[in-house]
Amino acid sequence: MSGEAATIADASAAGHGEAMSEPHCPRLGRIIDALGSTLLRRVAGPVTTDRPVGSVSIYDPADGVDVAADGLLLGVGVADSATATMLLAELRRRGAAALLLKAPMDEAVRQAADAAGITVLEVSRATSWEQLVFLLRTLIDLPERGDAAAEYPSGDLFQLANAIGALLDAPITIEDRSSRVLAFSSGQDRTDEGRVQTVLGRQVPAQYQRLLLEQGVFREIYRSREPVYIPALAEGFKPRTAIAVRAGEDVLGSLWAVVSEPLTEHRRRAFTEATKIVALHLLRDRAGRTADARPRAELVARLLEQTGNPADTARRLGIGGRSVCVLALELDAPDEDCDEVARAAEIRRVADALALHLSALHPSAAATMLGEMVYGLLPLPGSCDGESTAQRVATDFLERMGARTVLHIGIGRAVGEPCDIIRSRADADCVLRILRERGRGNRLATVRSVRPDLMLACLAEAAELDDRPYGDAVARLLRYDAEHRGDLTGTLAAYLEAFGDITKAATAVHVHPNTFRYRLTRLCEVGGLDLTDPDARFEAQIDLRLHRLHRSRTAAEPARSH
Repeated sequence: MSGEAATIADASAAGHGEAMSEPHCPRLGRIIDALGSTLLRRVAGPVTTDRPVGSVSIYDPADGVDVAADGLLLGVGVADSATATMLLAELRRRGAAALLLKAPMDEAVRQAADAAGITVLEVSRATSWEQLVFLLRTLIDLPERGDAAAEYPSGDLFQLANAIGALLDAPITIEDRSSRVLAFSSGQDRTDEGRVQTVLGRQVPAQYQRLLLEQGVFREIYRSREPVYIPALAEGFKPRTAIAVRAGEDVLGSLWAVVSEPLTEHRRRAFTEATKIVALHLLRDRAGRTADARPRAELVARLLEQTGNPADTARRLGIGGRSVCVLALELDAPDEDCDEVARAAEIRRVADALALHLSALHPSAAATMLGEMVYGLLPLPGSCDGESTAQRVATDFLERMGARTVLHIGIGRAVGEPCDIIRSRADADCVLRILRERGRGNRLATVRSVRPDLMLACLAEAAELDDRPYGDAVARLLRYDAEHRGDLTGTLAAYLEAFGDITKAATAVHVHPNTFRYRLTRLCEVGGLDLTDPDARFEAQIDLRLHRLHRSRTAAEPARSH
């Protein structure tokens, strides 16, 4: 190991002597230092930085306080001092480590924190709770990787980022190939808006990724073995220096430093040497995640395919007794010249990213791949609207994946029994099919949001089995339109959708109301249709929607066949 690498390793290992004696209990001070003022700060209670921290819990008013000794409690939704004071008293009784809140602290809460001997940390309002949960669990779990951590004198990634930042005198981020932030150093508040958004979101924002792609920055970084200096991309931005982290020819990620000018030769060497130590961490973490994720993915597949005992499988996954929602994801239909290997790699990347995203929300959440489909199991809080919660989670995931990954997500119903998870999967698959039929621009939907289309799909299947897809009236109109190149069915659809408002319907099809009245009379003659009969109107509207569904499916089939 060279001098620079040794210096980094020594710096990042500093202060580890005490922590190594209790590898399963990181200290509160280490967590505060790692997250820094960008995410949270101590505002009340004692400065117990050497306090061990063993878990993270979320306060749910419906379930009461459930926090372990030496645990952190996240006061989600706590906005009044009375509730905060109550929580502090309960945390003292349970021997917890700290309370995390977003609301400003008043004097009553500060006094209660001092009396209870509980540290209160204020969370930045720009930080989502799910992001914070992931960060905290990452910091707590890192020492739990066992004795393998002792093989690397560099400590965890956050300490390593701080050590590299100290040598370069620059704020550092360690990112993976998808521009997700794995760790960051202190001092991010001295950078620029782009870096702050990156740290808070744990992902380089989509607009900045596009800038980097358009200017060929990623291509240059991944081709070079040396640090690459990147001038300010836009007004208000500071320059960067970045370098790829490699294992042989495999690019694992990258290191990014916010700088005011190109690095000196000495610092360039230090930055280059640092990638070797970071690579060891990323390889170790990749191996650990793969070993942990594989059996969980297999269990998820069992539930989704209803093989084995669903109750036992759910228990092994840690979701027994909880409501669960299935998310089904697929990439946009491939182009004719699509690289199959690249597409398979992209599907794997989506599956890994989804597993990471869901694990930040619940430790028992999991994801798996079945063919070209990616599925996620999301455990839900007991007192929430399951579909709405899953929709927020899916929307956030789409935003984090960015515009360059064209994904569609179908969300199934919330189910309470393991044996019903297959029904939630069937829902999610049907929702995806409807999104495909609607075409580009439709990226996410729930069962509730597409219920009319789902009902039509059921009717379409029943009609196909009966070999009589349309009623007599609509069937006659369709034959007439085909033979005479007319659009009487379009006139009928406009009339029904306008609830019989001639003026509105005529405007929709861009004709004069008198012309529309003539066409309406003509279609009633051709189709033998009595529009004064509510049952006839209802049957015609269903038949027209079934016809529209059939056309959209026929048009979608060639794209899916590639």
